[in-house]
Amino acid sequence: MKLKIKVKTFAGQVLPEIIDKGDWIDLRSNEEYVADKEEYKLLKLGVAMELPDGFEAIVAPRSSTFKTWGILLANSMGIIDNSYSGNNDEWRFPAWFTRRTIIHKGDRICQFRIQLSQKATVWQKIKWFISNGIKIERVEELNTINRGGIGSTGK
Repeated sequence: MKLKIKVKTFAGQVLPEIIDKGDWIDLRSNEEYVADKEEYKLLKLGVAMELPDGFEAIVAPRSSTFKTWGILLANSMGIIDNSYSGNNDEWRFPAWFTRRTIIHKGDRICQFRIQLSQKATVWQKIKWFISNGIKIERVEELNTINRGGIGSTGK
């Protein structure tokens, strides 16, 4: 039994792919961005996901992101819990630009992995360990409530 992740795409974004090389799944910019040195931008990734109960996603730059575009993940590490799963809860990459650069729509700028959350139950942990992988499924709509964007868990 594979762990199912429902994914809604925005504005023609391609579905994230699970490939044999590596354990992380690449995410792409869903718009073109032109940025100057020392500028902050919240880059749209063109996906919203419904993660299974007891799981969360960790988002991090790809190893080539800094070398290619001179951007850093502004909050060091992105954590997306499974309550951030509304129909309009598009994943984003908070980027700090260290030089003037252009990011094109479709550029692979970051990656994510799914892991058990701290609050996962024992049964969820057992199911995770006997699961033989992850399945990504495209959907037109996610059936949960919007959280309201980055920083929506409170102050």
